[in-house]
Amino acid sequence: MNATRDDDALNWAGDDDPTLTSGGTDRAAPEPRGLPEGWTVPQPTTSATDPATTDPATSNAVEPDGTEPDGAAASSVALVGMGILAGMYLLYTIGWFIGVARIEKSVTDPVTEFMFSLGAWLAVAAPLAWFGVTYWLTTNRPRARLIWLLIGVVVLAPLPFITGSGAGS
Repeated sequence: MNATRDDDALNWAGDDDPTLTSGGTDRAAPEPRGLPEGWTVPQPTTSATDPATTDPATSNAVEPDGTEPDGAAASSVALVGMGILAGMYLLYTIGWFIGVARIEKSVTDPVTEFMFSLGAWLAVAAPLAWFGVTYWLTTNRPRARLIWLLIGVVVLAPLPFITGSGAGS
């Protein structure tokens, strides 16, 4: 046990073992001992067009002072934002379901009744479909994803649920 209790959580037993090596990325490191003759350890290959290997500002490494780069903080904010938007879309789906369930149908024609039911179920599925399609089509464009999800929040608001229309008396 260390002198202070706060340092215990930061250490593992055997941290000072001299046989352990850090997982550095030194490509010029010698091959490990103990390989059979003729065997080599494959070295990672990098492409000159790969931005993660050519630009250190875009890598997910930890800064020398122990802090994370700004990209990690931005991705955390983006993750929380996506969670909030996903929750809103789930609530919209529930709101559309409740709003559609309140509507009294006074339709007797089978074709009209089918079309009304189809439209009602498409309205219930619209928020989840919008979220899924937007997430899928904008995987490499996070700014466009945010814009389209915010547009969907405005366009897909469950107005029958919010206004209380369609409720029976």
